[in-house]
Amino acid sequence: MQIYYYVLASQHFLLEEEPLEEVLRERTRYYHEQEKEIDFWLVKQPAFLEAPQMEAIKAKCPQPAVAIVSTDSQFITWLKLRLEYVITGEFQAPSSEIPDPIASLASVS
Repeated sequence: MQIYYYVLASQHFLLEEEPLEEVLRERTRYYHEQEKEIDFWLVKQPAFLEAPQMEAIKAKCPQPAVAIVSTDSQFITWLKLRLEYVITGEFQAPSSEIPDPIASLASVS
């Protein structure tokens, strides 16, 4: 199993109030320069919040939620410092409760 780290906030906050697109674009550029594989994903309405162990976390976050999920804990710590008003945490996947760490409950339009 892999440990995944996340930053979680309301969709409105992360996608409309914060310059998140700029932050992720800069991080992607940095990864390409370092020839590093992308290890982070933006997930609208993350399915991992439906796992029983995530019930308290889901209750703290205004819905609909958005998460940035990564295998890099330092990146998530940096995002927490950059964005301030977010929830951070970690989980292991795949598991019976979280079969896909980056699955979304959002419908594709």
